[in-house]
Amino acid sequence: MADNKARVDLELRLTYTFRQPGLLEQALTHRSKNAENYERLEFLGDSILGFVISAEIYNRYPNLYEGELTRLRASLVNKNTLAALARNIELGGCLRLGEGELKSGGFDRDSILADSLEAVFGAVCKDSNVEEAARVILHLYHDRLRDLDPRSIPKDPKTQLQEYLQKLSLPTPTYVVQKVTGDPHNQNFMVECHVSGLDVPARGEGGSRRLAEQDAAAQALDLLSRR
Repeated sequence: MADNKARVDLELRLTYTFRQPGLLEQALTHRSKNAENYERLEFLGDSILGFVISAEIYNRYPNLYEGELTRLRASLVNKNTLAALARNIELGGCLRLGEGELKSGGFDRDSILADSLEAVFGAVCKDSNVEEAARVILHLYHDRLRDLDPRSIPKDPKTQLQEYLQKLSLPTPTYVVQKVTGDPHNQNFMVECHVSGLDVPARGEGGSRRLAEQDAAAQALDLLSRR
């Protein structure tokens, strides 16, 4: 981090003080800067975040079905939302980036902000416990949870595509992984979505097979809407 004051200010915004400051420093370190970076902590934080938000909306909305809860969680646990939360606490100014990432504006890139924030959640857990990590998560998500309207959450692209095809009595789409690149802990999936009525498959990509399939489904819907 830039200096001790930056760390203290960030901790105030997180409402958490680290007993092991090195964990916070690691959570804010991109792999372009150091081999000991945020990726392992991000893995932990991602799992904790998914559980905490799932439990929170499960308890808040006892009448919602599984599919509705899944869409609600997806609206809260995604790159765009995490990046916005990271900007709210000025996380970008605390990131430790290599020279190339600094020059290319990595301190304000959605993917880096989102990954680092998840790593911060993991760091809180390692420094303390899951309960403290959950408290920090719910603190940062307070306004979004307060303003959440389940009726306004759209269905995910795969569900929209399947329902669209069902209305036309067409077969369900098939998804085929074409390529997986990157290291095991930082993979990128490329997927094709084959749909009756489209001459060529729609292509999507993402950091997991699920995200890549959703992207491919969204592209398929876009192509179908132009016919």
